[in-house]
Amino acid sequence: MFTFRSAHPTTVKVSEHGHCDDPAAIDIPALHATHAGIWLRSPDGRTSGIAKGEAINHAADTPLLLVNAPLVATRLGYPDLSGLDLLELFAFVHPARFCVPTPKGLADALDLPVPESDDEAPLLLQRAAAKLFATCEATHWPEREGAWSALQSLARLRWPWAQFLNRHVAKPQRAEKWLFSKLSEWEESAERPQPRQLSLSENAISEQLAQLTGASAERREGQRDFAIDAGKMFDPRIAKGVPHLLLAQAGTGTGKTLGYLAPASHWAGESGGTVWVSTFTKNLQRQLRQESRRAWPERRADGSRPVVVRKGRENYLCLLNLEDALQGGFAGRPAILAQLVARWAAYTSDGDMIGGDLPGWLGTLFRKRGIASLTDQRGECVYAGCPHYRKCFIEKSVRAAARADLVIANHALVMINAARSRDPANAPKRIIFDEGHHVFDAADGTFAAALTGRETVELKRWLLGPERKNKGRRRGLAARLSDVSSYDEAGGEAIEAAIEAARALPESGWIERLAEHLPDGPIEALLAAVRDTTYARDESGGQEAGYGIETEAAQLPGELIEQAGHALGALSAIRLPLVKLAGRIEAIAEAAPDWLDAQGRARLEGARHSLAWRIDLLAAWIALLDRLGGPVDEKFVDWLFVDRNDAREFDVGIHRCWLDPMEPFARTVLDQAHGVMLTSATLAERGEDGFDWQSAIERSGAAHTEARPLLTHAESPFDYANRAEVLIVTDIKRGDLAGLAGAYARIIETTGGGVLGLFTAIRRLRAVHGRIADRLARAGLPLFAQHIDPIDTGTLTDIFRDDPAASLLGTDALRDGVDVPGNSLRCVVMEQVPWPRPTILHRARRAAAADRGGSGQAYDDRIIRARLAQAFGRLIRSKDDRGHFVVLSPAFPSRLKSVFPAGTPIHRVTLDEALARLAGEPDRDAMDGDDDFLSALSGANTA
Repeated sequence: MFTFRSAHPTTVKVSEHGHCDDPAAIDIPALHATHAGIWLRSPDGRTSGIAKGEAINHAADTPLLLVNAPLVATRLGYPDLSGLDLLELFAFVHPARFCVPTPKGLADALDLPVPESDDEAPLLLQRAAAKLFATCEATHWPEREGAWSALQSLARLRWPWAQFLNRHVAKPQRAEKWLFSKLSEWEESAERPQPRQLSLSENAISEQLAQLTGASAERREGQRDFAIDAGKMFDPRIAKGVPHLLLAQAGTGTGKTLGYLAPASHWAGESGGTVWVSTFTKNLQRQLRQESRRAWPERRADGSRPVVVRKGRENYLCLLNLEDALQGGFAGRPAILAQLVARWAAYTSDGDMIGGDLPGWLGTLFRKRGIASLTDQRGECVYAGCPHYRKCFIEKSVRAAARADLVIANHALVMINAARSRDPANAPKRIIFDEGHHVFDAADGTFAAALTGRETVELKRWLLGPERKNKGRRRGLAARLSDVSSYDEAGGEAIEAAIEAARALPESGWIERLAEHLPDGPIEALLAAVRDTTYARDESGGQEAGYGIETEAAQLPGELIEQAGHALGALSAIRLPLVKLAGRIEAIAEAAPDWLDAQGRARLEGARHSLAWRIDLLAAWIALLDRLGGPVDEKFVDWLFVDRNDAREFDVGIHRCWLDPMEPFARTVLDQAHGVMLTSATLAERGEDGFDWQSAIERSGAAHTEARPLLTHAESPFDYANRAEVLIVTDIKRGDLAGLAGAYARIIETTGGGVLGLFTAIRRLRAVHGRIADRLARAGLPLFAQHIDPIDTGTLTDIFRDDPAASLLGTDALRDGVDVPGNSLRCVVMEQVPWPRPTILHRARRAAAADRGGSGQAYDDRIIRARLAQAFGRLIRSKDDRGHFVVLSPAFPSRLKSVFPAGTPIHRVTLDEALARLAGEPDRDAMDGDDDFLSALSGANTA
């Protein structure tokens, strides 16, 4: 979004029909609000700056044209704001198309003149509306199919735009098909044979790389060497359980994506096998999909896709949930969202709602979790029992992946697929983990167990069905398997026993009952004891600050141990009949009765898969409770927690994590794989004497297999010595929020925007944003922020990338997931050294590192180095980029300076000196003594 200094009233000539002369603009008043001010354009063509109160009165009296109503509501401080949001109109007219959700983004998407000042933005809104209306009347409107039918439904829901669109969307001569009859079906296909066993030659890899990069591309020896090393993971495996394991560090700009796609595409083509590439961020998934088009066509000759993006079920539109929403399951604004999603579903390429071709801003326009409600968030899928099973986007993705040459997935999905794949033959065998520095964290989450109130409530709903007051299509176990219970007596008894035992699980209102000391049932009684113990023992200061609190699960009171025993018995009473039921389903499938057709078999297989998931979940909970009060299992770390935000409690429970999650990773992923590669720009630690690979080896899982990893490194080709600079600002005191905010404001003003501000605490981020946003906006420098602006992180990044004058504040997700080459990102600012949080899990792993002969400080340093390296990596994304990396803290240990690329200038400066360097006015005298400063810091702040 551009924010401009000009705020003078503008008059534009209006036609007798209330439209501006050139180009046409509709005669609906338009409102534009930023931190700098508010502008209203009336139907008579006058644009004026107005106050918040006046804007709120106008919005309450008359429907106004807006862009991103929730964001405008935040700017006005008026949460009940409603109006004619042009983003909703855009989503109706152009489903499955993207546009940056700002006036400038709309102008670019609709090929309209970009407003040059804030007071011109309302006119742009009127022009954009007129352009979208004109599109609806055009003969070449590509998304016409289904529009009229959707509009009738939206009109009945009183969607504000419907009364205007009715004049522009003509009724088709033939009745339009309903969405569910238009979607294509997946088809069964023969199983793919085993891949050929072969080794790739260096010449073949080099030739494939040259073909992918193009004849005119600059030859990069580092990329070629990287590709040849990557090819070694495709060699035939020598022994079972011993994969070819490659750890490959590739500096930013190496071209590692094409570097590993070259051998991957050549091997897939020659062998007929499948390669999985796994990422940690959705942004890299999108980039990979683009890059893969160099190696594979969009479709094969038979229509199948050689490249498939796989994500977890919770990312895709569930057609059964959508049907329920369209038929009355949603009401009010969520029902309007469902209609717009149905428009999108008819044009989407793959049904991916999170990071796919559904605009990320669409769900945030409706403020509630409407998008999540349309996906399979709770694992409630009935598989072949669903009437839309053969059109299911998830099933299409699964089947397409089984025939693909390249599957693009994420770390967690790869691990889950390896651990409990529905088809073991299609489990990943050759895997490239890009963003490999996150594999440890992904394994930590995948193989952990958490017995919490929210999780047990979800299990109860899955078993018993929705609670009486809840609407929706969700059904309990008895309804889903009614034919099993009627055919098989033992199966029916198992279902009844599981349902009866499940009544001991918590239901809605459990957290209020815990606060009132009125738990209901053995699980709630356990959670109440966990909550009381956590509050009694927590010493983190989180209680007073309103944050979540925790305490270790050691030396527990007798009452908690007693309640854990009761809860263990209740959970065992649920698990035992589920195990019996799974066995009966398997027996029915093996000795199939006459009524069990192919669809019924598929439905039973889906039910068995879902049961296995819950049986494993219950087993993990039982094992966790069984060890409470007993001897410590050194492989695990257990702790009690109360999840809170602003002193409001959200969850209570017990966590269990592996001390080293790479042990289960090695057992489930590495042992069955033939070749695995972990690659990243920050895989190994850069030390004073070069790269230290020990930590990377430990965090790869190699220690738990017989595999001996091959280590390779490609240095970045970027000229960091002349195009980047690190500035450590020494005169911003820790805890001085006013000084911190002032520093951010002055840096952004000096650079003219283009600043990515990274924070280690949301509270400080909010405090800084609140102090400086208005000041910057009045200077024409818009400021956006995670956790403040009602916009998803991906869209915030899109807005930041689209406007060189904008700046963006955020936390961890921006440190790892932002790729903004060019002039839009010119400066990265960290508000302090990213020390690790002193959690119970961190303390245990720190102590384990010391027991292995290292030190707690070295363990912390590895975490800090990784975070600094990732943050610095946001700065230079192409050979033409240049910029500054600023740390607003004097407590920067000199031992960490080696984290930055060799040759990068590092200076100790005051804020004024830093601003001079940012403005291109270096004071060389001020730089004297930098080395002395870094030496003096060698022992500082080692905590």
